[in-house]
Amino acid sequence: MLGNFCYANPTRLYFGEGSLKYLPEELAQYGENVLLVYGGGSIKKNGIYDQVLAALKASGKRVVEDAGVMPNPTVQKLYEGCEKVRQNHIDLILAVGGGSVCDYAKAVSVSAYCSEDPWEKYYLRMEDVDNEIVPVGCVLTMVGTGSEMNGGAVITNPDSKLKIGHVFGDDVFPKFSILDPVFTYTLPRHQMVAGFFDIMSHILEQYFSGTDDNTSDYIAEGLLRSLIHSSRIAAEDPQNYEARSNIMWIATWALNTLIAKGKSTDWMVHMIGQSIGAYTDATHGMTLSAVSMAYYRHILPYGLPKFYRYAVQVWGVDPQAKSEEQVAAEGLERMEAYMRQLGLVMDITALGVTEEMLDGIADGTFIMDGGYKVLDRDEVVAILKESM
Repeated sequence: MLGNFCYANPTRLYFGEGSLKYLPEELAQYGENVLLVYGGGSIKKNGIYDQVLAALKASGKRVVEDAGVMPNPTVQKLYEGCEKVRQNHIDLILAVGGGSVCDYAKAVSVSAYCSEDPWEKYYLRMEDVDNEIVPVGCVLTMVGTGSEMNGGAVITNPDSKLKIGHVFGDDVFPKFSILDPVFTYTLPRHQMVAGFFDIMSHILEQYFSGTDDNTSDYIAEGLLRSLIHSSRIAAEDPQNYEARSNIMWIATWALNTLIAKGKSTDWMVHMIGQSIGAYTDATHGMTLSAVSMAYYRHILPYGLPKFYRYAVQVWGVDPQAKSEEQVAAEGLERMEAYMRQLGLVMDITALGVTEEMLDGIADGTFIMDGGYKVLDRDEVVAILKESM
């Protein structure tokens, strides 16, 4: 296992059915003014809003609402949230929703008291936080991003067609997160399966890097096998508690920094997918599924031993009487079959991408250097064309 590292995760998790009962004891640690952040209103239809609001009122909190967080939170929305924090002297931001809502809450937490434009400082220049940070808590209603236990915050600028994620330090991690798998039951199937693939992509982009014998890779393989098993069950029976609870737990561990320890990491699928999202406003997990097969087939020759291992250890490919290349290719074939079984989007045209957008998407794609092949712009364009 290569590389030295320090590992700490400050987020306190409450996991399981009925875990919202722990919210009042967390609220007691913060001041009176709470910014309640949520999305398009689904939490009002399924009753989660009423439960959270009751806990806030019973705890004597003054609640300021910040509703309407979109699936790809915009910089304009970020500015609105920052103004609400400042005007109302907010002591805690409580995010109730999925990854976009949690991401947005963290972006507001670092941006509200930033002395300059936070888009410029944190998303274009990627600078560290040097101002007051408003604490964040999360009540999770959709799984996929792992945002409930990490410092990531992705924001989209529609004017410049850029969607950028900044991974902040552990002082930006949520102070607490409440994970009740039952809260995910009413999610529409399209969003549910998109979340499943977002989880898979997070794991793969940390797995497909490095050549050493790394414990983190063994953990990743176990998470992948569990995800594949449980997602197939949940796709048939969305209210299967065992499957949904397993998936919720996998999503958290897929991106809470644990399986990246001692490794380089890739993230090119996310970079391409996020650029597509900036142009189309498509569901994040579907932008990843639409480009993944083309990307992984492109880099397979450069990381053949790991793709061979992936095929055998994750997809159960029998290596007998087959070449290393044949085994690796069969692993990707099984992955593709699984993706189609879930009903994931498999080409970018289905997301609204046109030939005219390809150059702009390629220009908006950040090139990462942690994977088996550092792409150039022409390769990004080729992968996009292969994904159409």
